Amino acid sequence: MADWQKITGGITAPRGYQAAGITAGLKPSGLPDLALIFSEVEAIAAGVFTTSQVKAACVEYCRQRLQAKQSARAILCNAGQANAATGTQGNLDTLESALAVAQALNISSESVLLASTGVIGQRIKMDALRSGIPKVVAALSATGSDAAAGAIITTDLVTKSIALQTTISDRPVRIGGIAKGSGMIHPNMATMLAFVTCDAVVSPHLWQQMLARAADRSFNSITVDGDTSTNDSLIALANGQSRTPAITEWGAEAEKLEAMLTAVCQHLAKAIARDGEGATCLIEVEVTGAHDELSARQIAKTIAGSSLVKSAIFGRDPNWGRIAAAAGRAGVPFEQENLQIKLGNFLMLENGQPLQFDRAAASAYLKKASVGAYLQQDTVLISVNVGNGYGVGKAWGCDLSYDYVKINAEYTT
Repeated sequence: MADWQKITGGITAPRGYQAAGITAGLKPSGLPDLALIFSEVEAIAAGVFTTSQVKAACVEYCRQRLQAKQSARAILCNAGQANAATGTQGNLDTLESALAVAQALNISSESVLLASTGVIGQRIKMDALRSGIPKVVAALSATGSDAAAGAIITTDLVTKSIALQTTISDRPVRIGGIAKGSGMIHPNMATMLAFVTCDAVVSPHLWQQMLARAADRSFNSITVDGDTSTNDSLIALANGQSRTPAITEWGAEAEKLEAMLTAVCQHLAKAIARDGEGATCLIEVEVTGAHDELSARQIAKTIAGSSLVKSAIFGRDPNWGRIAAAAGRAGVPFEQENLQIKLGNFLMLENGQPLQFDRAAASAYLKKASVGAYLQQDTVLISVNVGNGYGVGKAWGCDLSYDYVKINAEYTT
């Protein structure tokens, strides 16, 4: 059993945080498009960002900020324009945005982090942003998580939010998170955007290490379409307002905190994969028997990202040969005669030998997942064993439907 429980409140569940989301006029749709997360005190800050060589101005800004000072109090996120590949003016817009937030909150601009999402190549609508910042500051609330979650989405069909609580040194410690992402999702980073808050007291280097590992086991283990964004950012704050003793070295309390952080990130990552553009179900791939966790995750990610596997799942076709082929091209050595493949409870390959199975029932299993309750009964499980090693890894994706092509063919038109 997990050593924590799910609670309400999302990003504002941890002590000392407020959030808001408003309509500033950045999106053509007129939907909410400006979000702010605020810590009442200076918080330890960590981040993991896209590895793309083409990075949004906000990504470069946050990297530099966190290298200079591993703390922050505010995260501003605009939706509608990515402010990526916008040249010098895009960088100037980013600096102006941070300064405007700092002035409105009466804090240092060095304590402001930024994120953007939307169409690449488009600058932020600065007139709308300038007038929106005082409004989003005025809207800050200890119950503003849902509003913030709604203001960061673009093509998402649902908002994504979670909060968990555990006990450290006999005091409650909470972690909350919100995320957005539906398309252009692939590891390194695959978050699109995710923001995490925590009220534990933890040293900066430990918090960064925890976040990096949590990202590898969550956001870097999902795929929708094989494309990595220019703007992918995972930012986590820890403000110490739980008043627990400081976690400064590895031990039981650090392990508990990291496990809960990973659980928050995995929930948000799975929600992103399930909400893949045009998707009808979540695909979870678990690989066992590999040499190590990294190798297992690599095989799992290759299977989850295979267009042929994803298309077969959408067609409700239990074509295990595509799973075997994807595992074989993952770049991880294993003996073919050790390969085992299961789809749900249907064992299809054992010790490298194909088995008879009820194809109609396996197809019905796939159909059932496509109409199952969101993130409950809507998951297709693929289990693959490649040997006798101790490595276990998971990855998540979604099926590939006709609607994915339609949505992305018309994205800017």
